[in-house]
Amino acid sequence: MAIIMDGNGRWAKKRNMGRIRGHQKGAEAIREIVKASREIGIQWLTLYAFSEENWKRPRTEIEALMKLLKRFLQKELREMQENGIRLRTIGRTEKLPEDTREILLETIRKTEANRDMTLTLALSYGGRQEILDTIKKIVTKIENRAMTAADISENLVSDLLYLPDMPDPDLLIRTSGEYRISNFLLWQIAYTEIYITSTLWPDFGREEFLAAIRDFQHRERRFGAAD
Repeated sequence: MAIIMDGNGRWAKKRNMGRIRGHQKGAEAIREIVKASREIGIQWLTLYAFSEENWKRPRTEIEALMKLLKRFLQKELREMQENGIRLRTIGRTEKLPEDTREILLETIRKTEANRDMTLTLALSYGGRQEILDTIKKIVTKIENRAMTAADISENLVSDLLYLPDMPDPDLLIRTSGEYRISNFLLWQIAYTEIYITSTLWPDFGREEFLAAIRDFQHRERRFGAAD
């Protein structure tokens, strides 16, 4: 399961609030969806939390988002431990502020033994950037004579992605009604089913989450095979 969590800013604007309040409300929605995922047995959940393109936003908003991320990690650590949730991340996280990155790495370390569910946060992430970084790894291996161009395959590329053991998502949910992928998991979603809702992320709750899953369960997945 993967989710593009979109609409925090619009949610706040509709209520004549600042964008930061929308992000705060969006963090509450994350808690509800993670809890629901854990309860129904979803083993892998990947959330698009901060894209590579989000660095273009106003500095004050970025700083507020980083503070919100720190508070989220600190507050949810106990919940993750009690519910067997392992935290992982994908993206160029070296670009995060040092204090934010330290808390992120500490949370990852403290939850690494948990196995009931894996929550992956995409932070400073872009699908094109992930593919580009993978290409650089392949080029380095060829330059070091660890492999040749003939060794390049789909499996090799998958093995060199940020988290090679993360399974491709069965379902991708996008909130806020936008019909685009926004540079998210471009390699991994080749055959992923997509569910789009006009609901803004802060209003996306357990019932609609379960409705999306029920919709997915009624789809026939052929992976390119004939009808």
